Formats: sequence, structure tokens, C-alpha cells
Amino acid sequence: MSTSYQATSAPARRLTRSRTDAWLGGVCGGIAARYGWDASLVRALFVASILLPGPQVLLYLVLWLVIPREA
Repeated sequence: MSTSYQATSAPARRLTRSRTDAWLGGVCGGIAARYGWDASLVRALFVASILLPGPQVLLYLVLWLVIPREA
């Protein structure tokens, strides 16, 4: 007995910087859109992470340069 399964997957969404939901560079808006999260939540988590030691601002700037702009 052979069972065949068809793979049904949603089209892959690329990570792009948002043009419509952008405060500074659109990085948080793009991350939120890619994963289906609320952009305000992503921004709040980023701001809260700045209170912790680490290179968060540098990471944001690198993402701003690396992630392509939404078409």
C-alpha cells in the first residue's frame, strides 16, 4: 500500500526592509512582516534589548545595509 503526500507550502516570503512600516530604516517592520508579528512588538523588543549589554545598534545598522529594500 503506497501513500502519496503532496507538499503544500506557502510561498516563501523574503526578508526585506519595509517601505510602508518604517520608522528609521524599515528593519523592524520588515522582520515583523516576514514572520507575521506586530511591528510595534518587534520595535519594543529592540528598544528593550538596548538596555542589555551588547552590539544591538551595530546589528541594526548592519541589517539596514544587508537587507534589501522592499520593491
